[in-house]
Amino acid sequence: MADVLNPEQVENTPLNTETETPTLEAAADQTDPSIETIPNPEIPSANPAEPVAEEVDFGNMEDFAAALESFDREQAAEAAAQAFDDTAIVQGTVIKLTDKHVVIDVGMKSEGLIPIEQVLDHTGQPKLKAGDPVEVVIEREDPEGGYQLSYEKALRHRVWDTIEKAANDKTPITGVVLSRVKGGLTVDIGIKAFLPGSQLEIRPVRNLDAYIGQPIEVRIIKLNKKRGNIVISRKEILEEEQNAKRSVTLLHLEEGSVLTGTVKNLTDYGAFVDLGGIDGLLHITDMSWGRLTHPRDLVNVGDEIQVKVLKFDKDKQRVSLGFKQLTPDPWLDAVERYPVGARVHGRVLSVTDYGAFVELEQGIEGLVHVSEMTWSKRMKHPSKIVKPGDEVDTIVLAVNPADRRISLGMKQLLENPWEHLIARYPVGTNVEGRVRNLTDFGAFIEIEDGIDGLVHVSNLSWTKRVKHPSEVLKKGEKVKAVVLGVEPENRRLSLGIKQLQPDVWDTFFSQHRVGDVVHGKVLRTAQFGAFVEIAEGVEGLCHVSEAADSHGTPIKLEQGQEHDFKIIKMNQDEKKVGLSLRAVGEEASRADVEAYKAPVSSSTTTLGEMINWKREQE
Repeated sequence: MADVLNPEQVENTPLNTETETPTLEAAADQTDPSIETIPNPEIPSANPAEPVAEEVDFGNMEDFAAALESFDREQAAEAAAQAFDDTAIVQGTVIKLTDKHVVIDVGMKSEGLIPIEQVLDHTGQPKLKAGDPVEVVIEREDPEGGYQLSYEKALRHRVWDTIEKAANDKTPITGVVLSRVKGGLTVDIGIKAFLPGSQLEIRPVRNLDAYIGQPIEVRIIKLNKKRGNIVISRKEILEEEQNAKRSVTLLHLEEGSVLTGTVKNLTDYGAFVDLGGIDGLLHITDMSWGRLTHPRDLVNVGDEIQVKVLKFDKDKQRVSLGFKQLTPDPWLDAVERYPVGARVHGRVLSVTDYGAFVELEQGIEGLVHVSEMTWSKRMKHPSKIVKPGDEVDTIVLAVNPADRRISLGMKQLLENPWEHLIARYPVGTNVEGRVRNLTDFGAFIEIEDGIDGLVHVSNLSWTKRVKHPSEVLKKGEKVKAVVLGVEPENRRLSLGIKQLQPDVWDTFFSQHRVGDVVHGKVLRTAQFGAFVEIAEGVEGLCHVSEAADSHGTPIKLEQGQEHDFKIIKMNQDEKKVGLSLRAVGEEASRADVEAYKAPVSSSTTTLGEMINWKREQE
């Protein structure tokens, strides 16, 4: 409470003289009229020319103290009413900063507080420090003491006229992006304004955080002074600039023209290039004569490049661009630069199941087929020989500019093991190798690295009827064989296993003639006769017409039976032998006749005598 008897305290308390005088007069009216009044020079007058006379009852100091207390309350209320006008800007000084507030001296009985978030920049650091002068608006007095201040309101009042003029004139203003909020960004344009995400760019933006701290030019599109809300747009300015550039660009845009543009966006299938208010698509296939896995291998966002207009649809305003078309097609003279048989150097771009692609120069690729990588047939996959990025030497095998293909070979740089194979393995040579693979028609035997020979199923055994090589051989087994034939041009080597043993058929034909009687065992029967084993590995056929006794009575042959057969037919080339039971019976009958005739020594032997002799022999 102010003490009117203390002149120093009166000077330190900012009082409103217009409200102070009536208050004191009201206090004087409460005194007794009979009490003498004296002028008090310590109390200022409303009119400096006229001294203020106050009646003071020095005999009743309690009433006087109550009057002063009432005056003090009314003065504070009046001052607060003026101070809390949210249009009034008050000068203050920063005392200190805490985690939550900025403490400000505004020259009143208590200090004021500004929320710390009102004075933070886009990096989260305070823009004020202790001792800085600051303008604020007093919002209210806290019951616990002190005042709630607003730094933002003071800024708003200070720059509002400028902002309002910019809004009315649609004048662009520059601001700094402070932070990301729900639905958009907060931008400092002197005071905080809201920039919706949809108004940031012409096309939707996914990463708004990238704009924080960036200065941008915006336009005010909505203003509410009562609430202090400001909505801004950057998209409007960009669209106007784009439309202006588009008008100029369309004057020079035509198919075949070469323009300079800026790469705006990259996708898996190409790049969008800003030609000046209008975007064109540079497809990945039109970027390079060579192969690109992604457009970023050639260009990046922001790059300024020259492009050629390949197609322009004026109605839809779609532009197709080309980059590789600015340079000659390297395939036009590929035949001259890469003749067949030439040795060329390149870099492996990719490896597939069927071979490897080798880049000979920008735009020229060749394929090394898996069959042209090595002379060996044991290679499982091209990746066992080369990998992407390897530098390799190759031989040009074929060039096809129309299909943009070059066939390359790597094994041609190595010695061909088939060229001197005949000298190393002439026909009849015995070799040894490992069974590498079994098929239905034979077995492949590797006799050295890259050289496989085929043993056909018919060359596995002289005596057995082999249906599958697995009946005789096992994969990985070491075996011996005989070279039967060599074809270097076809990379074929024929081997035989049964040839290691003498041919049982040749032996049989050399030891037997037609008319010989042989002993045999029935192996199997058919409607037309029976197959009889007459030697190991040698079979003969006894036709049904020959399966009879000497009297012509049919004899049924069954599997497992053993009989004597007479050879009635032989064909060495076809390895066929014809057998007969009938002929054996007839031969026996003739032998019986000769045996009877020998002891009788008579030329008059009758048939009846011979029959009787035969019966006696039986």
